[in-house]
Amino acid sequence: MKQTELKNLSLLLLTAMIWGAAFVAQSAGMDHVGPFTFLCTRSILGGLFLLPCIPLFDRLQGRHPSDQITGDRGTRPTLLFAGLCAGAVLMIASSFQQIGIQYTSVGKAGFLTAMYVIIVPFLGLALFHRRLEKRIWLCVFLSVFGMALLCLSGSLRLELGDGLELLCALGFSIHILVLDHFTNRVDPVRLSCIQFFACAALAAVPMLILEHPTMQVILDAWLPIAYAGILSSGVGYTLQAVAQKKCDPTLASLVMCLESVFSVIFGWIILHEVLTVREMLGCVLMFIAIVLANLPAKQTESAASI
Repeated sequence: MKQTELKNLSLLLLTAMIWGAAFVAQSAGMDHVGPFTFLCTRSILGGLFLLPCIPLFDRLQGRHPSDQITGDRGTRPTLLFAGLCAGAVLMIASSFQQIGIQYTSVGKAGFLTAMYVIIVPFLGLALFHRRLEKRIWLCVFLSVFGMALLCLSGSLRLELGDGLELLCALGFSIHILVLDHFTNRVDPVRLSCIQFFACAALAAVPMLILEHPTMQVILDAWLPIAYAGILSSGVGYTLQAVAQKKCDPTLASLVMCLESVFSVIFGWIILHEVLTVREMLGCVLMFIAIVLANLPAKQTESAASI
């Protein structure tokens, strides 16, 4: 594996860690505010967090501040369009997740949300005719089986919350492919910043119509909102956008699905919850899938070398 690929996969692994801990913040935040209020406020924080980061990234990468693209074909309208598309998909997917978690267990929510690991290659094959090695398909199904062992404690009967989380998984699968399409055309940090403000604007409509939040209830939930907005949104999604620039979307989804593993690990470390043998086996299977997916493929010798 090339050093650049290893770096990008490491960033995605860090993203999975941040998102794994975010389940705690999302659950705690819902004790005080509604799902659209939580989504709107965390998205605003994520966008505000990235605003001062843009000139810093420009300086680190040696770009002129007015240069808003990373590829030759990018333009400012392309950047705006990319941010609006990513923000709209992010708002829909996150809304399904935030609402669905009220009607199902956290374990089921984690498993069903991470089903994007198997939806992404199917969408890539159906929409873009991307062929995948048999080894990658094996890793996809192995990781899904591992998540089932890790997260499911009862029967997988499809109830309201389960259906919403499956729609969430479909939304995040589309979000991964949208980022994969645009990150080689525009600056990923600016893209991430725009997508958060777009997501916040779209979430504000149902928030004001359905929830009527007050400043006091938002302040009551400031800690989970701050974590979800600054770390999960501002840091996590930006790392995803930066890393996916040079990473296959299926491999990216495989690494990011480890958020379900990290949610259990953080529960064990912080909340002193005990991992069962089944849950530990699920963690092992998912890590095996990640390692196996990133092993270099065997190269056949060309006719010229015979």
